[in-house]
Amino acid sequence: MAHARINLGALKVFEAAARALSLTRAADELNVTQAAVSHQVRLLENQLGVELFRRLPRGLALTDEGLSLLPAIQEAFDRIDDALDRVGDGLAREVVHVGAVGTFASGWLLPRLAEFARLHPSVDVRVSTHNNRVDPAAEGLDYAIRYGRGAWPGMESRFLMNAPVTPLCTPVIAAQLRRAEDLPRFALLRSYFVDDWRLWFEAAQAVPNGPINGPIFDSSLTMVQCALQGLGVALAPASMFARELAEGRLVQPFETMLDAGGYWLTRLALKPAGDGATAFSQWIEKTAA
Repeated sequence: MAHARINLGALKVFEAAARALSLTRAADELNVTQAAVSHQVRLLENQLGVELFRRLPRGLALTDEGLSLLPAIQEAFDRIDDALDRVGDGLAREVVHVGAVGTFASGWLLPRLAEFARLHPSVDVRVSTHNNRVDPAAEGLDYAIRYGRGAWPGMESRFLMNAPVTPLCTPVIAAQLRRAEDLPRFALLRSYFVDDWRLWFEAAQAVPNGPINGPIFDSSLTMVQCALQGLGVALAPASMFARELAEGRLVQPFETMLDAGGYWLTRLALKPAGDGATAFSQWIEKTAA
């Protein structure tokens, strides 16, 4: 069904109002009157033959139709912004959107991106971080770097590197640990893989002298920050915290490493890859090998 009469301006007004859930804030953002925003929204609703908003005493709420339309509109405007970025300086540039689990982004990827930029000056890599829970389609990602075993429905996964986990703590705490069994004297900080501590003790052939207790984090970065403050012992991939270990701020008190997963480069199996995305894939696989 064609919608030739619907103009870009009306869609932009809808996107602003849907994001703010307020006609007033949308009007302020677009530098127009509230009446103009209301008129454009009504016009769009009339043209589509559906209501996009429910009018509430204080603001707006999206209808099912509005919720369905919003992601597509936002993706379309993102693509327009990308195209403008590529031609704004007179050079054709390709933007590659990469979402990376925060630990990998800070511990491995970001320090090496300058090399990719040197090798591929016409490709802009834009990195966002996530806590291993990511929706590449909704977020418009070309690639998502995740931690796990490589099995995600609808995704094509390419292995980058192993990332075995091991206890990490401050030197003060490490000095009080004579055996692995002593670890429960301190808070055992855990990530979203809550069973890893039990599996690590099994790998170390140790029976903990006490319950495995400690807060659970959705980010290994936050977990290790707590360990750096002396709030407990983190179970994390030592390879991603090489700088903190080299500086002596973190210590690996025991040699046992648990193979709990690795880092994978994933992409939507049905999404075509442009030249820039292909270049990034080839570079990161070669560099990580």
